[in-house]
Amino acid sequence: QRQLVESGGGLVQSGGSLTLSCTASGWTLDYYAVAWYRQAPGKEREGVSCISSHNGSTYYDDPVKGRFTISRDNANANTVYLHMNNLRPEDTAVYYCAARHSVFLCTTRHEYDFWGQGTRVTVSS
Repeated sequence: QRQLVESGGGLVQSGGSLTLSCTASGWTLDYYAVAWYRQAPGKEREGVSCISSHNGSTYYDDPVKGRFTISRDNANANTVYLHMNNLRPEDTAVYYCAARHSVFLCTTRHEYDFWGQGTRVTVSS
């Protein structure tokens, strides 16, 4: 079973920044598209962003465009980051990373095969 581990969540004030990490344990993300999703209390899970395996193309869902940046660690094929800037209270959620074996452009509308357990982000007003 391929395992993903998220880290970096925490409590931050509105307008602040956090960087989340998604690390593949015991395998590499070289040929995998990696996505971030989030689920706020009482709401359905929603897509946030993804990064393709082939050329590093990125995709962002509208609520985070211009504020969040997804990237791969060039020195460590096991890790993908989500840099979150200008955080808002509505960004409060549990954030999950997911991976799917694909060399094509990614979207968060695709189905992903492997999921982490999530990391909680709380943004205070």
